Order: sequence, then structure tokens, then C-alpha cells
Amino acid sequence: MNNSPESPRYGGGADGSEHAAEPGRDRPDSVRPRPPLRRPASGRLLAGVAAGIAQHFSIDVTIVRVGFAVLTIVGFTGLAYFAAIPLYLGGIPLYLACWLLIPEEGSDQSIVGRLLAARQHRPG
Repeated sequence: MNNSPESPRYGGGADGSEHAAEPGRDRPDSVRPRPPLRRPASGRLLAGVAAGIAQHFSIDVTIVRVGFAVLTIVGFTGLAYFAAIPLYLGGIPLYLACWLLIPEEGSDQSIVGRLLAARQHRPG
């Protein structure tokens, strides 16, 4: 085995063999990086927030939509509290915030990002 500084050893094999593992090969093949959080242009009902969140976390879009609906309905009752914070109309402001902050597919900036960038480049 070569223990010189030029050839770092990343660890032995699971069977006790003394081979150098390749960097990045210790991760299972089934683990893939998440896609970037974007609002897709297709498959959306309103602004694409639920579809984008569902794609990012690899879950069914129906689950996300039901979550927003439950937050909205519970928020309308005015009885729901989360850590002593009232959830008044929780689903609607959350959806609007996501719409403003999550960029659309094919864009690198969100709506708020574009507004702030335009304001910074404005003279005066």
C-alpha cells in the first residue's frame, strides 16, 4: 500500500480490502441532488408555487396543495396557533410570499429580486 502524501487514502473497502475509494463514490446511486426550487411553466394551477415545491422535494403536488388549503381553512377559523403565533389566513400569505420569492423556471431571479435589482440600477 502506498501511504505517500501524493495519493491520499479515502478508506478501505467494506470487505476489509485496502483499496483507495474514489471521492464521491461512498454516496449511494439512489441519492440524487434536488432540482433547484423554481415555479414551473407547465403543470400549475395559479402561480406554480405548489408544483415547484412538489418537484423540489419529489413529492406529489396534491400533498402540497392540500397543505396550503388546510393552512388557509384553519387560518380562517382564527383558532389555530403555532408556538403562540396565530395562523390568521396562514395559507394565503405563505402562498403569496412563495410566489414573490421563488423564481420562475428559466429565470435566476424572483419577482422581488427583479424589483430590487431594477431599483438599485435606477439613477437618483
